[in-house]
Amino acid sequence: MVTTIQINENIKSELDKLKSKKESYEEIIINLLKIAQESKRKQEELLIEGCKEMAEENLKITREFEAIEDFKGWEWDEDGN
Repeated sequence: MVTTIQINENIKSELDKLKSKKESYEEIIINLLKIAQESKRKQEELLIEGCKEMAEENLKITREFEAIEDFKGWEWDEDGN
């Protein structure tokens, strides 16, 4: 099944710049969709990796605080500060 879509003239001009003589508009659009999907996948991977790194850093900080959590050995001034 083939359908017709309406696009603005400047969008068609941009598609023409991407198009070789042998390519159809459909092939150009399919390639653009593939690029967009790959970009989205990479962005998600980077986001997941960033979250993992932040979680590891937070865990390190938490462990450091747990190691000094016992304040009995701390010296306090006369005001309790």
